[in-house]
Amino acid sequence: MPTYSLRSAETGSNMDHWKERTELAASFRWVERLNMHESVGNHLSVAVNEDGTQFLMNPNLVHFRLIKASDLILIDANDPETLNRPDAPDKAAWGLHGAIHRRCPHHRCLMHVHSVYATVLACLEDSSLPPMDQNAAAFFNRVVVDEHYGGLAFDDEAERCAAALGDPTKKVMIMGNHGVMVMGDTVAETFNRLYYFERAAEAYIKALQTGRPLRILSDSIAEKVAQDTENYHGFAERHLENLMTILDKEGADYAS
Repeated sequence: MPTYSLRSAETGSNMDHWKERTELAASFRWVERLNMHESVGNHLSVAVNEDGTQFLMNPNLVHFRLIKASDLILIDANDPETLNRPDAPDKAAWGLHGAIHRRCPHHRCLMHVHSVYATVLACLEDSSLPPMDQNAAAFFNRVVVDEHYGGLAFDDEAERCAAALGDPTKKVMIMGNHGVMVMGDTVAETFNRLYYFERAAEAYIKALQTGRPLRILSDSIAEKVAQDTENYHGFAERHLENLMTILDKEGADYAS
C-alpha cells in the first residue's frame, strides 16, 4: 500500500474528499518542482460530486510549493456568490474552472498552467503538436487548439473556452497565446497527461531549433500509439503514487 494512503487516512479523517485533496496537493508540489508553475498564478482543480459542479481548487495567490491538502477550497460552480466568500478564489481561476466544471462534467480534473514549452507551442502560428515521437503521438487527435485568445479568463472569455471542450475525447486544450489546459478523469491521470504533454512540447520545440527536417509518424501509427497509451491502465496511478512517496520520504507537509 502506498505511503500516502496511510498518511491520508490518519491526517485527514475529519475532512471530506481527503484522497482527492492529498493527490491534488502532491500535484501542486510536483508542478512547482518541475518548473511548470508561474509565480502565484495558475490553477488545478478536481470535481468531487457526481455532476462535477463541486470541485476543489487552490486558494487565492498561494505558491504551489506551499499548498497543503487542508488548504484547498471547495467551490460550487453554480454559486454566483463565490467571489464574495471570505476565502474567494482567484477571479480568473473561478471564471475558467467554474465554467468548465459547470459545462463539461466529462472533464473531472483540470490543470491549467503556463509551462514553458506548452506556452511556446501556444504562441506559434501553427500550434498543433505533430506526432514526432512516442510522447507526442499519445496526443494524436486528442488536442483542441484555441486560436481566439480574448484576454484573462473572466466571464465571456471563460465561457468561450469551456464551450470548446464539449468533446470528451479531447483531453488537452492548447490555449493560443496563453498556456495549456489539461483534463482527465482523475488527478493521477491528469497530472500524468500534463507531465507528458510538456515533455512532448519540449522535444518538439527543441527539434524545431535544429532547423533540420522532422521525421513525423504516420497517422495510423500515431493513432495506435494514442490508443495503446489510453489503455496502459495503472501507469498514471503508479506515477503519482511514487511521487507522493518521494514527498513522504522527504518529510513534505503536503498531506496535512
